[in-house]
Amino acid sequence: MDTIVNSIGIIYGLILILAAFVRSAIFESMRVDALFMPQASEKTRPVNLVVGLLIAGYAIYSLLGR
Repeated sequence: MDTIVNSIGIIYGLILILAAFVRSAIFESMRVDALFMPQASEKTRPVNLVVGLLIAGYAIYSLLGR
């Protein structure tokens, strides 16, 4: 079960990283800045890169840290 959760975390982190650079309907719906910031714009898009790196990095660390 832990492997599945960590794999989902890695995938979501990668989606957030891509959302910082690629404008697509799938990636736009996953943006963290659009969920939590009241006036999300192109200037707040790099937040997704930081959050994506944190989520994917922690999931990889948890997956390999056993």
